[in-house]
Amino acid sequence: MSFAESLSPRSLHAPESGIVEVVNYARGRDGLIPLWVGEGDLPTPDFIARAASEALLRGETFYTWQRGIPELRAALSRYYARRFGANLPAEHFYVVGSGMQAIKLAIEALVSPGDDMVYLTPAWPNFAAAAELSGANPIAVTLDFTGGRWQVDLDRIEAAITPKTRVLFVNTPSNPTGWTATREDLKNLLEIARRHDLWIMADEIYALYHYAGGRAPSFLDVMEEGDKVVFVNSFSKNWSMTGWRVGWIVAPPEIGQVLENLVQYSTSGVPQFLQQGAIVALDEGDAFLQANIDKATKNRDVFCDALIATNRVETLKPDGALYAFLKIDGVTDSRRTAIDIVDRTNVGLAPGTAFGPGGELFMRACFLRDPAQVAEAADRLARYIAAR
Repeated sequence: MSFAESLSPRSLHAPESGIVEVVNYARGRDGLIPLWVGEGDLPTPDFIARAASEALLRGETFYTWQRGIPELRAALSRYYARRFGANLPAEHFYVVGSGMQAIKLAIEALVSPGDDMVYLTPAWPNFAAAAELSGANPIAVTLDFTGGRWQVDLDRIEAAITPKTRVLFVNTPSNPTGWTATREDLKNLLEIARRHDLWIMADEIYALYHYAGGRAPSFLDVMEEGDKVVFVNSFSKNWSMTGWRVGWIVAPPEIGQVLENLVQYSTSGVPQFLQQGAIVALDEGDAFLQANIDKATKNRDVFCDALIATNRVETLKPDGALYAFLKIDGVTDSRRTAIDIVDRTNVGLAPGTAFGPGGELFMRACFLRDPAQVAEAADRLARYIAAR
């Protein structure tokens, strides 16, 4: 028996990332414009990094609060009051080691092996993989793509729910599609969850990247006391902190001890000096965040306008998030096309095959980068599309 054959079936079933496959194929090429992963090109700003560095030098390197240091949980409470108009005391917040860990721990808390988790697709592949690694069954419900825009089909969601369903996972604004639920959509989704006694897991990481102005609608706007909603989020996108691996969960205090226990048996907490930087991001980072939003807004327009002008890209400008999810005429295998685009244009895109059912014919581009690079990438891609 080989080493691999002796591993657990669950671990062997963990899929290779279709995004990372393309990244590894082209990593390090001279002149490459990388639009494949979901992050900007700016490092963490100095005022945030300095707060963490100073805490590190002060010796804040010991075991710490499993739920997050009180100062950070209080800062999260202030942030939600300011940005969401929500009165959530600090005991609703749980600091974890990245948005990805927030998703994994929330799934561990809400589902048992054999349970179903319904989610909307195309979707970031880690949602389904995290459910599978926890022994749950991810049930994909495809969004409708009509006239260049994405919409949710409530009847399709209802039809996917069975007695085994425990969670409805909703990512809005969506990675990769940019679909952004309206307030009415959220009310309807919440009503479905109430009717079937489901938890909603809400990934609202891109809530402030909303191109109609202001933040996107949130479940916090429509939920009532007693609704079973858990939020997962991250510092990564707003404040250029992807490499920090710090995220948070918003959940009823009643399940706080369960979440603390899951943190204990995974990472045993987030380093305290990193949490000090996170506090500064929340309290002093609005100007930096707004600059990121402004850059994303301008880049979205430049990038999408150039490609739509080819008359061979069906996708319209996304309503939210950081991605153009492009449906290009003639693309039938987005994985193969992503490799071809790298070779012919030196632009890195993520293949839609990485994002599950409904994504096979699409290509994802992250436009939170230097405007000159985004404009150059759009020009290269437009010429590539015109020559197909």
